[in-house]
Amino acid sequence: MSLHNFLFVVYPYICLSVFLMGSLARFDRDQYTWKSDSSQMLRKGSLGWASNMFHAGILFLFMGHTVGMLTPHALYEHFISPANKQMLAMVAGGIAGVICFIGLTGLIVRRMSDPRIRLTSHRTDLAILLILWVQLSLGLLTLPASMSHADGSVMLQLSDWAQRIVTFNPDAAGLVNLHWTYKVHMVLGMTIFFLFPFSRLVHVWSGLASIGYVLRPYQVVRSRRMNLPQR
Repeated sequence: MSLHNFLFVVYPYICLSVFLMGSLARFDRDQYTWKSDSSQMLRKGSLGWASNMFHAGILFLFMGHTVGMLTPHALYEHFISPANKQMLAMVAGGIAGVICFIGLTGLIVRRMSDPRIRLTSHRTDLAILLILWVQLSLGLLTLPASMSHADGSVMLQLSDWAQRIVTFNPDAAGLVNLHWTYKVHMVLGMTIFFLFPFSRLVHVWSGLASIGYVLRPYQVVRSRRMNLPQR
């Protein structure tokens, strides 16, 4: 098996398996480590704007990638052409990427420059932030490459690959001649899913679960009358 086929046919399933089973195992065995390890109590400072920019940008990018990659072309071809969809993705994704990049850079500088935060941080905390920073940088680097195929053809190839992965019909033949920035960006993105259960990123699951908490029915609380002694 060639390295290309391993990275884009086998490796996605390895990462998804570790992502799902590892998250379940950590929740079952190490629930006390299931947290975001916020350093807000040590020093707020730049945490507010940096954290808000990072989370707003990363959520937009995640949803954009998910919807854009996994939506079949037949569902939107009557409303928007591949070229226009790619331009929309480039503009919206570029803006969100820059916002996220600025926020993430602020979080990294804060964690590295403050002695208290640096000493109380786990090694994986800074490592995952740096990996996300590299991933964001690679994502922004794909924008110039996307300009060279404004017809949306490469976007359709990437969508076809992703949809084949989730439908268990993998085929990476269309990615052979893909620009190297896309390939590295994709492999590192899959690696982040692989590292997910072993880092603070697991708190993302809690954020999704909070939706169920908001929608839960009201809890019925009945008062208990105390029988006081008669005088």
